[in-house]
This record gives sequence, C-alpha cells and structure tokens, in this order.
Amino acid sequence: MIDPQSTRLRNSANVLLLFSLGVVLAAVAELPYGGWIQIPVLSLIWWLMDQQSSPSIKNQFILGMSFGLGYFVLGLWWIYISLHDIGGMHAALSCLAVFLLAAGMAVYFSGASLYLCLARHKRLTGLVLAASWVMSEYLRSVVFTGFPWMGFAETQFNGPFAPVAPFFGGLACTFLVVWVSWEISQLKKNIFFSCACIISTIALAQLASFWTFTKPIGEPLSVRLIQGNFEQSLKFNPKAIEEQLSFYTNAIESQSADLIITPETAYPWPQSNLPTGLLGSLQQFSNNTSSNVLLGVIGETGNPAGVQYTNRTLGLSPNAPSYQYDKSHLVPFGEFIPPGFHWFVNAFNVPMSDFARGKLDQAPYSIIRSGKDAIHAAITICYEDVFGGELASRIHHTSHPVNLLINMTNLAWFGDSQAPAQQLRLSQLRSLETGLPALRATNTGITAALGPDGKVLSQLDEFTQGVLSLKIQAYSGTTPYVLWGNIPILSLSCLLLLLGLIRQKRI
Repeated sequence: MIDPQSTRLRNSANVLLLFSLGVVLAAVAELPYGGWIQIPVLSLIWWLMDQQSSPSIKNQFILGMSFGLGYFVLGLWWIYISLHDIGGMHAALSCLAVFLLAAGMAVYFSGASLYLCLARHKRLTGLVLAASWVMSEYLRSVVFTGFPWMGFAETQFNGPFAPVAPFFGGLACTFLVVWVSWEISQLKKNIFFSCACIISTIALAQLASFWTFTKPIGEPLSVRLIQGNFEQSLKFNPKAIEEQLSFYTNAIESQSADLIITPETAYPWPQSNLPTGLLGSLQQFSNNTSSNVLLGVIGETGNPAGVQYTNRTLGLSPNAPSYQYDKSHLVPFGEFIPPGFHWFVNAFNVPMSDFARGKLDQAPYSIIRSGKDAIHAAITICYEDVFGGELASRIHHTSHPVNLLINMTNLAWFGDSQAPAQQLRLSQLRSLETGLPALRATNTGITAALGPDGKVLSQLDEFTQGVLSLKIQAYSGTTPYVLWGNIPILSLSCLLLLLGLIRQKRI
C-alpha cells in the first residue's frame, strides 16, 4: 500500500529539486560552453519528470512550473533593477512583477512538458517532447507581442547545434537540444538506439558547419561604435542630458569613418526639441568627411490624436536625404502600455513609455561610399534582435539585399547583470542565422562587432566610456533560414505532434 504522506513528501522534494535544476540550467547558460553543459542538465530534468509513480496532468504541470520558475527567476532577475533601482517601484512590488513574469514564461515550459505524462510509445516521446517545446517557444514569441528571452537556442551558439541555425534557425537548435537531452535520459533503457540518435545528430550538426551561404562583398568598412556609459537614472535630468548630447556630438565629430553609430536614444530628447542647429551640424560633418552617421533619437510622428513619440534611428549620409527607422517591435510596459495596465506604468514612473510602432517593411539603411556600391544594413533597436523570424522575413522581403546587421541598444536599465551577455548571444545567433556580420552600439555594453559566423571580432569593456574603431567586411548572399524562415521546423513539429496524438489514441 502506498503511503500518501511519503508520496507527498517525495513530490515536494521533486518540486524543490526541479526548481533548483532550473536555476542551474539558467546559470550554466552564462558559461563559455553553456550550450554543451545545458544538455546533461536537461537530461536530469527529463529523467526526474519521467520517474513519477503516478503521473497525472496536474502533477506534470506542477513539475514543469517548478523547473520553469527556477530557470526564469534567475534568468530574468535583472528586470528588478529597472523596476526598483531606476523606476522607483517598491521593492516588494518589483519582486512580485519579476515572479509573475517568470511564472508566465514557466507556463510555456510546463505546457510543453505535459506530453511526458501521456506518452506510451517511449521511442517517440523525445521527438514529440521536442516538437512541443518548439511550439511553446514559438507561442512565447508571438503571444501578447512575444517575449522569447532566455530560450535554449541562443545558448547553443556555444553548443553542438549552432551550425544548424543557418539552415533552420534557432527553433531547430531548440528541437535538437530537447530531443538529444531526452535520449541521454533514456540511455539505461535503450542504450543502442539512444546512442545512435545522440552520436549521429551531433555529428550531422557539426558537418553542417562546412556549408556557407554568404560571401564578402566590396572593401571593408571603417566603423566607429560609440559607447557613452551614461546612467539610466540621469536620462530625464536636463543637465545630464546636455552633457550626454555634448559627449556624443563631440565623439562623432572627432574622427571620420565610413560608418559611425551611437546607441539607442543616445539623443534622448524628442527630435524637434534637440538644440538648434545640432542635426544640421552633424549633417555638415557627414557631407564634409563622407561619413555615414546613425543616431539614436526620440522620433515624432503625427496621428489623429496628435503627436506620438517613436524609438528612432536617424541616419545621416553624405549629400543625401536623411534616413529613419522607427522601432516596430516594442517592449511591453517599457515602450507601449497594454490595455488595462496604465496603473502599472504609473507605478513604474517612466516618461514617454507609450511609443508609436514603426512599420514592419521599413527599408534598410544605405551606407554611401564615394565611387563604391552602397552597403545596405538592416537596423534593429534594443530587443528586436530577439525575434529571429521577423528579422529573417525583413531581409527576405527587403527592397535591397542586406549586407550587414546593426543593433543599437541601451541596457543601462538593467545595471550590472547578465542581460548584456544574454543579448550578445542573441545577436550572435542572428548573425549565424543570416550569415551576415553585425555591429552592436550600446550605452553601457556590450558594444561589439560580430563576424558572419557570430564570433566576436572586437568589443569594448562594459561600463566604460569609449569608442570601438575597426574594419568590418560586408557580406552578400542568403541562408536557407532567411528564405524559409521557421516554416520547416514548425511544420515538422506539427506533424510530430499529430503523429504522437494518433499513436496515443491507438495505444
């Protein structure tokens, strides 16, 4: 006879253990070989979930939530800094907000793991679990505008499945991580089958690294990336803003280059309120030195309700009309207010937190060089480079072939945390998926240049004021992922889920 009390104690112990393993899984993501280390940690998680003596949907949901909570509480704790340290929100309310966000993200993990309590055909379980995970990660990227931060895919940049990204994208990397980690958890039961799956999958993924789809085009660009290192708490202090404007203007005009880039909102006043003659002076500098300059500004756009602000990149090119890109994928609560949540933003106390959305089909920025063909760059602002499918679609449907990725961001909101390293990995994955080099200009870090394989070519130290000067080679060509997007991996996942459902009904 099963003792109910001992069963409850065992279940409680499993909940705590899975929470702890979720924390470990998030922690190892920050290590140099985090993508490799996460796989055995996940294997242990699957093994624990698969050991339930009386599996039920309720118990499985609780176990999935425990693992997900541990993972996201550690992975997203830095949001507390933006809410409490900078936004002035009460500490208890800030902690609650981080917990609720982590719980919301954990629901996706929990839902994806529910198949484990229903599975009867064990050899199919790993594939269906991987398909469930892909679909949950896809939903996490689209529901309520999406927040797919801290997926398994970006950690794979330092793991065995990174070479798959140019073919099928980050979701395919996620699929392989989950499937292979499941097969490791089943080694004791099906050693020959599981070993064959693990070895062949990793070997094929490594062979994929021998294919390249893009090639160098034109002469390298001279680039200057300016990192101001201004505290976010000073962003709305008029005197501090004047100092910031002066620093960036002087840094731009101190030396010419083919391309000069400032961070997101480096000029944090509305564009029409900038000091008289500032933009004209910078345009004259561009004309005189043949320098292309990208500025992070607060844009303005008209609508029936009046003027609305945008998070804008303003491009100044020699003897050419100015360019503008308005951020299209806005951060919930930080840049737009979901209906019914104005009370939350009022507690957050951040000015200009309800921006207008830019169009999805904005043209790339053309870098003009005398006597040479223009180089075209796809701009992303802040966490827009989290959304690989959107970037791939933009590149595929753009009016000019894209040769370079540019991300302008400001992570001063999140202080001294792992957020900059997390976003750097996301940028590295975007370069890998598209086969294009990338330039990152940030306020506090990590300002860096990436090769078409995502590897860091050069970077500035975090929380320092300086300029990263380098040469970057533009590339041309299209990867399969840019052509197909997420359609192949989503189609495969849907088919596997359907197959799993059919097998389940037959058994």
